[in-house]
Amino acid sequence: MSAVYKDDQEDWVTVCLKYLLFVFNFLFWVGGAAVLGVGVWTLVEKSDYLSLLASSTFAVSAYILILAGSLVVVTGFLGCCAVIREQRSCLSTYFFCLLFIFLIELVAGVLAYVYYQRLSEELKQHLNQTMTENYAQPGKDAITLAVDRLQQDFKCCGSNNSHDWRVSVYISSKHADARIVPDSCCKSITPLCGQRDHPSNIYKVEGGCITKLEQFLADHLLVIGAVGIGVACLQICGMVFTCCLHRRIKMDPY
Repeated sequence: MSAVYKDDQEDWVTVCLKYLLFVFNFLFWVGGAAVLGVGVWTLVEKSDYLSLLASSTFAVSAYILILAGSLVVVTGFLGCCAVIREQRSCLSTYFFCLLFIFLIELVAGVLAYVYYQRLSEELKQHLNQTMTENYAQPGKDAITLAVDRLQQDFKCCGSNNSHDWRVSVYISSKHADARIVPDSCCKSITPLCGQRDHPSNIYKVEGGCITKLEQFLADHLLVIGAVGIGVACLQICGMVFTCCLHRRIKMDPY
C-alpha cells in the first residue's frame, strides 16, 4: 500500500514539473519576444546615431539580443516537445540550449553595463571630432544625415554648443555659403537659415548634443541590460525545472 502511495506521489510530482515547464515556456516565449523586440527597436528606431559612435559595443549588444530572441522561439518549441515526450535526451538538449541562451543574454547585459560606464567619456572624446571633421564631407553621407537628424530630433546645435561649428571643415569651406551653423540647427529649417545663429533662429541647448545623445543612449543601454539580465534570470528557473524533471524520469525504473 505504501509503495502504491509512493508511486502516486512520484507521478504527481512529475505532472507538476511538466506543468511548471509548460508555464515557463510560455513566459520564456514572452521574454524572448521582449528581447527580440528591444534588439530590433534599438537598431531600427535610432540606427542613424550608431555612425556617430567610436565603438560598436552598442550595436553589438543589440545584435546579441536579436540572436538570443530568435533562438528563444526555436528553443521554446524544443522545450514543449521535450516535456511531452519525457525523453531524457530531449530534456538534456533543451537544458543546454537554455544554458547557451542564458550565457548569450548575460554577455549582452554585461556589455551594455560596461559601455554604459564609459559612454560619457567616449562621446566627449569623439563626437565633436566626428561632427566637425566629417559633416558634409565626400563619402560621409551617413554621418551627415545622422548629425542633421540628431540636431533636429534633440533640438540641439553642436556637440557642446553652437560655437563648435566655427572650427568645422564644412563651415570653413566655400560650400557653406556663409553659414555659421548647418541648417539642421535651425528651429524652422529654410534654405541658408544657418547664416544667423541668434537664439531665436537656432537651438541653444545647455550642454549641446552630447548631453542629449548621452541620455538617449544611456536609457537604451539600461533597457538592453535590464531585459537581457532579466530574461537570463528567468531561464535559471527553467533550467532548474528541467533538471528536476530529468531526474524524475531518470529515477523511473520503467
